[in-house]
Amino acid sequence: MDRIGQWAWDRFASRYSWAILAIAYVVLLPVYLFVAFLIVSFEDSTVYPEAAVVVVIVLLVQGYAFLPAGRRDIRMVERWSDGENVDRNTALAGTYSFARGAATRGVAGTAILSGALWPLVGAAAGAPWSRIVQYGIVGVSVGASLALIAVHSLVEALMRPARVALVGDTGIGDHLPRSRPTFAAWSNASVLAVAFSFAVAGSALAAVFERAGETPVYWVVNGAALTIGFAVPITVGTAFSPSLKPIRDLAEGTERVAAGVYSQRLPVVQDDDLGALAASFNRMQAGLAERQRLQAAFGTYVDPVLASRLLEQGDDVFTGERREVTVMFVDVRDFTPFAESNTAEDTVARLNAFLGIVVPAVVDAGGHVNKFLGDGALAVFGAPNELVGHADAAVSAAVSIQRLVPERFGAELRIGIGINTGVVIAGTIGAAGKLEFTLIGDAVNVAARVEQLTKTTGDSILMTQQSVGSLGSGQSGLTERGSFSLKGKSTPVKVYGLDPRVRSSRSGVRSL
Repeated sequence: MDRIGQWAWDRFASRYSWAILAIAYVVLLPVYLFVAFLIVSFEDSTVYPEAAVVVVIVLLVQGYAFLPAGRRDIRMVERWSDGENVDRNTALAGTYSFARGAATRGVAGTAILSGALWPLVGAAAGAPWSRIVQYGIVGVSVGASLALIAVHSLVEALMRPARVALVGDTGIGDHLPRSRPTFAAWSNASVLAVAFSFAVAGSALAAVFERAGETPVYWVVNGAALTIGFAVPITVGTAFSPSLKPIRDLAEGTERVAAGVYSQRLPVVQDDDLGALAASFNRMQAGLAERQRLQAAFGTYVDPVLASRLLEQGDDVFTGERREVTVMFVDVRDFTPFAESNTAEDTVARLNAFLGIVVPAVVDAGGHVNKFLGDGALAVFGAPNELVGHADAAVSAAVSIQRLVPERFGAELRIGIGINTGVVIAGTIGAAGKLEFTLIGDAVNVAARVEQLTKTTGDSILMTQQSVGSLGSGQSGLTERGSFSLKGKSTPVKVYGLDPRVRSSRSGVRSL
């Protein structure tokens, strides 16, 4: 049915209401002819051609009587498909109004049609008045049950191509589907109608074929005939299969979301709780896409490690904890003269190129760039996530930076790196909606002073005795520079210069 509806829409979009009527005739005509011929056979008559003519005339009368009311609702989408300037929301709402009205018109109209058709066929076959009245009762009952089998799913399947074309990749119409009547209610009604129709049809076949009472195998023959001629094309093909398409769409959508693809919306093309579910799925998918976008933007301005933990656990994870960490300050020497003699664009570009070396080196070593400080950066190893061998990781990052900066800038840019190990308090500080993950403690101040001390000792990398004592991969490439009095420290601090060439070749410290 989906393919038939799509073909009809592609070919006859501007006259789609007439295409829907034609499809309904194709579905109903075989069933009505089947019942009409059963009546003729039951009356031992041969007026089969006359019965066929009566069926066709009554179907045409029904179409003429019931189409105009529904066509008013669907005319907007026909005009839109014809290139007219029609609001999509209005046209889409018309398809939902058409579907809702079609259910009532379909059940009532088919019951009236059958209630008039079967007595006419019975009269043409020469039935007495008593049976003509009974044919009317049977016609109303069977007609209503036939409509309940397929009217909802059939109309929704035929509206699907028009709604998909109207909506496209936009979000219009997500609020239009109703949750009632539910898909389950229509399904239950269809199942009961199928059972009733099969019982009536089976009884009619048994009455027509007298041998069914004498030869039990005819029961199987009748059942097979009903299954092949009635259940497959009408019950399965028209009633139930189209209703499963939104479910298959939802299953495919969940697979895409599981794979991290949030760009493809589900078509909201069902006027029941399945349509409401599809609209809800789209809203959920949009929320996930927004979360992914925010996470990507968040990770651009905040370290990815912090962003991930904040999104997963909330900001209360950083309420403050005491950690032993290794702190590293990286600074560009004599950058102020460069900034004064160059444009702001050149200055920012130079800094970004420099930090494009620092940040990957720190992250690859397992550290976290906590702050950008003008022409430098503060990195920490061991917070917010614990890191075994944080001193070695800091040395590895420093060696990588010291190697890559000359390769990128030559002698134009010189750096100083200070490394210290100690206990800090790591957590968030701030107020009024502005929070920042930071490190508080003497270890941070000492690392900053040691970096400044590189200008005195002439080393590119300078580290304290605390960091040297925390190394687990040997102490090659280290040269003692003595003890220095640092601001804020009551006792001198012993520092060591690090030759990155010796360190990287002898100790096996990983570099980029």
